Amino acid sequence: MKKEMFIIKILVDGDACPVKNIIIKVAKEYKISVDIFIDSSHIYENDYCNIITIGKGKDAVDFALINKTNKNDIIITADYGVATMAISKNASAIHPNGFIYTNDNINRLLMERHLSGQARRAKKRYSKIKKRTTDQDIKFENTFRKLIIDTLNHEN
Repeated sequence: MKKEMFIIKILVDGDACPVKNIIIKVAKEYKISVDIFIDSSHIYENDYCNIITIGKGKDAVDFALINKTNKNDIIITADYGVATMAISKNASAIHPNGFIYTNDNINRLLMERHLSGQARRAKKRYSKIKKRTTDQDIKFENTFRKLIIDTLNHEN
């Protein structure tokens, strides 16, 4: 029996993704294709990536990304809903801050998002958004590299 070819893709929820340059740098090293999904109000260009521009409908980018997701793909998103759908398709999902979404943490993350939404609607704030740090970029890159290696080794 012929062994099935193991091909992964990297799909990026790109509208507000702060780590696109890191993703592209690492993907080039491993010769993995990158699809970056953005809505039509954003402009992004890169010779290495497929830039997929979607209309500005609510969650249109999210659904387009998930529709292109296959088993073993790697999804980069800060959206817990997108991460949940990726996990359900047996893909991997990683947050730009460098943590991997799993079946073990996704329910807690969704609950935290729900509670934060309730607080915002009640005009309360848990904390101010902090500026992105170099340490966050380093953590993302290290975790992203490990995820790629683990995914590629999954074939063996």
